[in-house]
Amino acid sequence: MARHLLLMIVFFCGAEMAHAEDSWCRFRGPNGAGQSDAVGIPAQWGEDAYAWKVDLPGVGHSSPVFWGQELYLTAGDPESGDLIVLRLDAASGKTVWQKSFGSKSHHLHARNSYASSTPAVDQEHIYLALVTPEAYRVLALDHNGEKVWEQNLGLFNSQHGFGTSPIVYQDRVVIGNDQMGDSFLIALDCKTGEQRWKTYRQKTRRTAYGVPCVYQAEGDKPVLIFTSGANGMSAVDPDSGDVRWEIDLFDKRSVSSPVIAGGLIFGSCGSGGGGNYVCAVKPGDRFGTAPELAYKVSSQAPYVPSALAYGDLVFLWYDKGIVSCIDAPTGKVHWQKRVGGNFSGSPIRVGEKIYCISDEGEVVCLSASKEYELLGRTLLEESSRATPAMAGGKMYLRTYSKLYCLAPQSGN
Repeated sequence: MARHLLLMIVFFCGAEMAHAEDSWCRFRGPNGAGQSDAVGIPAQWGEDAYAWKVDLPGVGHSSPVFWGQELYLTAGDPESGDLIVLRLDAASGKTVWQKSFGSKSHHLHARNSYASSTPAVDQEHIYLALVTPEAYRVLALDHNGEKVWEQNLGLFNSQHGFGTSPIVYQDRVVIGNDQMGDSFLIALDCKTGEQRWKTYRQKTRRTAYGVPCVYQAEGDKPVLIFTSGANGMSAVDPDSGDVRWEIDLFDKRSVSSPVIAGGLIFGSCGSGGGGNYVCAVKPGDRFGTAPELAYKVSSQAPYVPSALAYGDLVFLWYDKGIVSCIDAPTGKVHWQKRVGGNFSGSPIRVGEKIYCISDEGEVVCLSASKEYELLGRTLLEESSRATPAMAGGKMYLRTYSKLYCLAPQSGN
């Protein structure tokens, strides 16, 4: 059932649908689902398995995005706060160009960085968010790194700094802005940067960091799904910005991104002090059906990592190193196991395996199954709070200041 729903999702990350389906061109890949059917990625590996690895000119937690063999990534200067944008050749890791965009240092949460926002890319542009308390800037660069347009969305007021990411939907770039100041969702024209729509939201002390996904029920039009502590889960018309339906769910900050499984939409909230929970929502529709809370998961629920769906299974990767596998339609727990470590990045599925990088820089690999199986552990050279990316059958792993390209291997 869930796989059929995924096939019905209308999500454009560029011009041609075929290219978009093959491209990891936003945070966590197509529709933010973290899914790849690539083969040959090992469960555990040694140093000789890397096709290449490079030192980055700054630090950060963003993930790489791809358009064909073009790899785009951001890094931050920890002293100046400047944002560094890189284009690498995905095959070799060689730098094609590097651009720096002036910013300023400002307060961040200890676990945040000046490059926590993952870019989005389409056939013409790379879209970036560069945010300080004084200016929420959205930029579009061409594939040669030249700035095409820039929009200043105003002030940004948050206790912990910025961290959400843009997406491309058809011919517009969409990004959230749930913060302590003026809050809104906005769509900008991909070619010009002109505002297509703007939907105001409640101000909140609980800044939201999730990245929207697209949901389309059978016989209905697509909607953009946003989650926030102030507004709960919202379904927004991608053409007008009108709120189709909304359900109040959360009493804490929403950091993770929504995912779809088993006919339900999953979102979560939490805090550094605990009290995390995941909500499974039966969606509303444009015919007047109201959304409903199907169930809630509170045991070892994640705060920062996003859920991962595979068929009718949902994997919940708790920040403190406990992973649960639940039945998506019912919430029944198939298993819950401690893998150790601390986690800020989100898991992805590659074939029948799940990968997630711990804050300590260890890649943990589990079986994507209703039976628990630890398949491997691989230690990287430094800490990481990033989410892995897949492109061209290879896995890309970002640590604080390095990027690794893991090649597929026969027999895996």
